[in-house]
Amino acid sequence: MPRKEPAVFKNLNSEKNGTTAEEVVSRLRDMIHSGELSAGDRLPPERDLAKLLGVSRPTLRAGIRSLSTVGILQSRQGAGTFVAVRGDSPTLDGSPLKMLSALHGFTSDEMFEARLALEMSVAGLAAERATSEQMTLMAEEITGMYASLDSPEQYLVHDMKFHQTIAAASNNRILTSLMNMVATILFDARSKTVHRALDLKQSAEQHHNIYRAMRERSPEAARRAMYDHLTETQKAQRLEERNRPESNGSAV
Repeated sequence: MPRKEPAVFKNLNSEKNGTTAEEVVSRLRDMIHSGELSAGDRLPPERDLAKLLGVSRPTLRAGIRSLSTVGILQSRQGAGTFVAVRGDSPTLDGSPLKMLSALHGFTSDEMFEARLALEMSVAGLAAERATSEQMTLMAEEITGMYASLDSPEQYLVHDMKFHQTIAAASNNRILTSLMNMVATILFDARSKTVHRALDLKQSAEQHHNIYRAMRERSPEAARRAMYDHLTETQKAQRLEERNRPESNGSAV
């Protein structure tokens, strides 16, 4: 049953409120830090909240979008916007990282190194901590990979779910969120070239090696198998990029 809207909203003085998206973000963050807004609380309807904060609805939407991007707020279709529940791994949108990449010219190699560092750590932890249910999910995704060797786009979906399951199995919400954010950007880039993949069967076997290390509860073997897989994936993507008619060698 949805929680009631926090009483704090009933006492706001709109004349004292800011008028920019940044100030909306600041106000809502302050309420969360002070405990006025708690995990699971539902925000008032957009029209009411904009009036209470003394801002326009577009400004309010921009502020809420910023907080949703970093996993502080969660929008649920047909239910409203809620403060994220403690204990859940925040889902970080890749947009800020994409923007930083555009501004600072992050290279594909830098993005890959970040993913490699994160996923090797995550794999080692997951080998120790994965539940039997998570092991089953990994096995199911590997089965899906072998079943979609002739459908690269579908293969990539199983590929990503496999990595996301390992991330969740690490039981470290910070590493999970960071890894998923970086990996999502790289998967988005791969989706544009994967139809040119030359050997998805080899990739599926690499995932199976990772799973085997997980099943054997060997952190070192899991990290090594993840390293081998990701370095081979980088090589494969470079070949796919090279074969793109419009390829210009640009960074992610």
